[in-house]
Amino acid sequence: MNYNRLYAVAISAAMTITSLLPLAVQAASTQQPVASSSQTPAQPDIEQLENFSEIFAHAKKFMDNPKTWDKIPAKVTLCLFSPGGAHGEGFDFAMNNIKELPKYTRIAKNMGIDMKITMKTQLEMHIDLASAKLKRKASTDVSFKIYTNERVAAEDFKAGQCDGVAISNLRARAFNNFVGSLDSIGAIESYAQMSEAIRLLAKPEAAKYMVNKDYEIVAMIPLGAAYIMVNDRKINSLAKAAGKKVAVMDFDKSQEKMVQQMGAQPVSVDLTSIAGKFNNGQVDIIAGPALIFQPLELYRGMTTASGSVRGAIIRFPVVNVTGVVMMHRGKFPDGLGQLMREFAATQTPLAYQFVDKVEQSIDAKYWMDVLEADKPGYLKLMRESRIAMTKEGYYDKNMMGFLKKIRCRFNPSSYECGMADE
Repeated sequence: MNYNRLYAVAISAAMTITSLLPLAVQAASTQQPVASSSQTPAQPDIEQLENFSEIFAHAKKFMDNPKTWDKIPAKVTLCLFSPGGAHGEGFDFAMNNIKELPKYTRIAKNMGIDMKITMKTQLEMHIDLASAKLKRKASTDVSFKIYTNERVAAEDFKAGQCDGVAISNLRARAFNNFVGSLDSIGAIESYAQMSEAIRLLAKPEAAKYMVNKDYEIVAMIPLGAAYIMVNDRKINSLAKAAGKKVAVMDFDKSQEKMVQQMGAQPVSVDLTSIAGKFNNGQVDIIAGPALIFQPLELYRGMTTASGSVRGAIIRFPVVNVTGVVMMHRGKFPDGLGQLMREFAATQTPLAYQFVDKVEQSIDAKYWMDVLEADKPGYLKLMRESRIAMTKEGYYDKNMMGFLKKIRCRFNPSSYECGMADE
């Protein structure tokens, strides 16, 4: 079973943490806007990069700083959570992007940097850098460690066995509650709002919120909206969810609290057990992005023995899901985290192209819309739950205020915009 699609974008972005100039070069070379969801961004003319890329200027300044070279690490270990291991579409996608890095040597030359990247094995890379301006050289050996258990990846990062890690933001909340609260119930209502949030959080003014002790969030990657999925279409309202068994992640107490408020029964799961419990009828309701539908074969839990569709994906986003990349900031040159966040923020259009393609690939027979008359009630319930969980410390108050401002910027006539309780 191929689970890798869920983290394809996150893994790809995570790979960039492992190199300094390759990051700068790749960031500069992807600065053009995406014309439409069906087009691949055009590769910019190498000679013109300095004329239009703000990130190129930041990257060049970063690489021209002698202090950067003082802290280029000789060895880097990057840990990646990939449920399917070092196989499958997602991991292949990520590694193919890394293999493309050597072609940016011409751009590096324009920055006054000689760069050579050698893939020693599938999970090992060697980088040689030289600055003509500073008369400095550096080399870095990069190792990738692939984890099929996200909890172990997070623990190894915390223990210092990983210099950087790519995991879900839900799991990363334990390291940075501000950024972790981005994935809060009902706080982001559209992909446009999420893109705006990531763009603003990537600005230097937000840098202080990205750091907690030695941990620094260096990329936020959208993975799409989490939808309610039910094994029976008759569960089409909150009232009908009462008494039903609902899957909740074993490490996230906020999910358990929300389910209890609905009058339903929380059932503890993790990413390795959620599909089996849903498909076997041990839980009636789960929530997740469309990205997991095919890889986890969730259609099995929505289909009767005769092949007719009984369950559904309810087309009403409850949470917008993100993945993050973190690093131990003391391991890397000052300023790398900010540069990476600026780069990652430019990639949201590509991430959403990927998400949109997956959502559209799911047969219409599995989707079910919420009645328009019911939506205000659901939004009100999510808002009340979000406020309650913020008061109890599950969500960060500053992040909740920030996200409310974004919602009201997009929908200034909303009733909540005149209220001061969030």
